[in-house]
Amino acid sequence: MRTVANYKSHPIHPALVPYPIAFLHGALVCDVVCRFGGGRRWRDLGSALATAGIAAASLAAIPGLIDYLYSVPPQSSGKKRATRHMLANLGAVAFFGAARLLRRKGRRGRKPPSLAALGLEAVGAGLLTSGAWMGATLVHRNFIGPDHRYPEAGKWREQDVTAAPGAAITVARVDDLEVGQMRLLHVDGRRIVLARAEDGYTAFDDHCTHRGGSLADGVMICDRVQCLWHGSQFDVHTGEVRAGPARQPIGTYRVEQVRDEVRLIFAGGEHGAEHVAGRTAAGAGRRFGQSRAGAGGAGVRGGAAPRV
Repeated sequence: MRTVANYKSHPIHPALVPYPIAFLHGALVCDVVCRFGGGRRWRDLGSALATAGIAAASLAAIPGLIDYLYSVPPQSSGKKRATRHMLANLGAVAFFGAARLLRRKGRRGRKPPSLAALGLEAVGAGLLTSGAWMGATLVHRNFIGPDHRYPEAGKWREQDVTAAPGAAITVARVDDLEVGQMRLLHVDGRRIVLARAEDGYTAFDDHCTHRGGSLADGVMICDRVQCLWHGSQFDVHTGEVRAGPARQPIGTYRVEQVRDEVRLIFAGGEHGAEHVAGRTAAGAGRRFGQSRAGAGGAGVRGGAAPRV
């Protein structure tokens, strides 16, 4: 999914992280060479690289923290991985910072870096490598950063919505989305996907019940939405599982049309999802856009939903 910290849809954090990785690993190499036969220039170069690496890591951490807080899906395996990624990188910077202090003592004495400083840097380099591995997994397996398109070149969109429990919230115009496109709604702290299926609008939780992947960042075809993390598929109207590895259905919400407005019925509370056995009578057997729209009424789409 497109990250919050981006420039023209290009994520900023991955563009910055190569610098601290290169600088800090370079500092370790220079200090090893200096310790085992290199001269003063290697020591000075290692010191400069360590300083530059710590500064670059601090800069890269800013967009990384923004993405951690606002882009990675909450309560997901990706969030756990992102937490470990963050802790590993913070630990790496801490170890290189401690080694930097020891190196300064050696510099005043015109001595090469001590074995203790090299040991701290080695641990830091190990943590940095581990953090980089997890960061790459977040991009390539959890798709944090890639900004793919929906049908008709539809772009990723998010919308913040404030709602009173049980109220009908206007969340879109009828022609805002094309068939197969989705939009992520933030409704009082809950992530809900507004999607347009072949027979009208529908809404469901943005949380794959397998590992918590974002369904708004998935693909919707023929009334099914697929999570890109592990391939689980769900019926967008009923929330039922159509393909594993997920075993539990997703929560769904009532959506209605009043003239050219699309409205979401949000129950509120801890869960908020509707609990309807099958489609409502008003929505069954009729296309969303045809249900009393001309008379100013509302076409309703409901679905069975779990307690998630």
